[in-house]
Amino acid sequence: MTPRKPGLRPPCDPDFEPVVLAWRDYLDRARASGGVPLRLAVEREDGLVSVFDTISPRKDDDPESTYRIVERAVKFLLWSRGGWRVHIQGPAALGRRLKADYAETGARAFDVRTMSRVYERPFEVVLHSPATFPEARESVHFPGGYLDGFRIGFDLGASDYKVAAVVDGEPVYSEEISWAPGEHADPEYHYRHIQAGLKKAAAHLPRVDAIGGSSAGIIIRNQVRIASLFRSVPEDLFESKVKGLFDRLAAEWGVPFEVINDGEVTALAGRLSLGEPGVLGVAMGSSEAAGFLDADGHIPGWLDELAFVPVDLGPRAAVDEWSGDRGVGANYFSQQAVARLASAAGLSFPATMKLPDRLKEVQALLAGGNIPAARIFESIGVHLGYTIPWYEVFYAFRNLLVLGRVMSGPGGKIIVDKAAEVLASSFPETAARVRLHLLDEKSRRVGQAVAAASLPEMTGARP
Repeated sequence: MTPRKPGLRPPCDPDFEPVVLAWRDYLDRARASGGVPLRLAVEREDGLVSVFDTISPRKDDDPESTYRIVERAVKFLLWSRGGWRVHIQGPAALGRRLKADYAETGARAFDVRTMSRVYERPFEVVLHSPATFPEARESVHFPGGYLDGFRIGFDLGASDYKVAAVVDGEPVYSEEISWAPGEHADPEYHYRHIQAGLKKAAAHLPRVDAIGGSSAGIIIRNQVRIASLFRSVPEDLFESKVKGLFDRLAAEWGVPFEVINDGEVTALAGRLSLGEPGVLGVAMGSSEAAGFLDADGHIPGWLDELAFVPVDLGPRAAVDEWSGDRGVGANYFSQQAVARLASAAGLSFPATMKLPDRLKEVQALLAGGNIPAARIFESIGVHLGYTIPWYEVFYAFRNLLVLGRVMSGPGGKIIVDKAAEVLASSFPETAARVRLHLLDEKSRRVGQAVAAASLPEMTGARP
């Protein structure tokens, strides 16, 4: 069976090997051998369980290839849903190898440590028979959309944070404010900057009825569990000062106050903009943030941390500086991606130039007609085109919303157009199902802050 190869290659990343092509090859091989059930599940807070059903070969002539792609699926499931326990029902040898890799001393020790911290439980992998495999148990949350009253919204990113003052759903003030949260060990720096932004927005309102926010990282019940914004804060200070930072702000403002992951707000922004559910929102900023609203307009409460999910199987795929893994989303759909691809395109920057400034430089070159700069955005578009059908394996969406700093200006249109070209030529069935949406320039930049303002509910009525 000849492996599938990409019909279009990213001009700045010719070694790109889309995971989705290997996944489809694997399924074909499993079916040809008479597939047997392979069941995967992840368990997160409150006993919630997400189940993923697929198949494995009945007689496996290539166990290395099987393990390679199944492990990538497990990693996708773990970071898209979140969880402290992985359940596996399938070939015993496959399960034992996954159990060894997803251990504190295994190849996926970063994932193990991170999930243990997020869910405050020891991480484990459990092998099952059909009789003991758990049933799915999901929850739903009605996200935001409350437009009444005088509200403040904020969106915390790695290089700037956005604030907006909103009156009955209409922004009357918005601003992007530069900061450097990852460089400061004192959590009072973060508190002062967020508080200052809220006060600037409040100055444009007669009163404040509610405050909603989005933040990079993992936020559960308004608590910060892990976030690169606070990576310089010592662990003891993180526990005492950062974890409950939003609860502290809520108490001081004395109004309904809700903060969720920035990816979930991206999806909410899509719902408010498009007027439709079934949205996967992807924000390409300092990293890749994502969020999902199902066909009924519910947030399932998953992690949606697509920055850590695998998209490239190439042996020379980019290495993530945080997790140490290869080929994960943060290096393909973010400012990091632009800087990486710029080097491959022959562009250079001073070593001291930060990623947001490198992005601005590339965008300025593009506006001036620079061909290497255009190839950078074409490459991201090809990456996205081959990743959308991979996202479809794990998410049932009909609208893909893309926004964030990387999507600003003409580069955003290049990315969307190139992704659509890939879908039309290589995945016509996905092209027929999924619509790609690029918000207008203003909404791309501050739309998340405005959407975040709609999060808190002030009355019992639904919007």
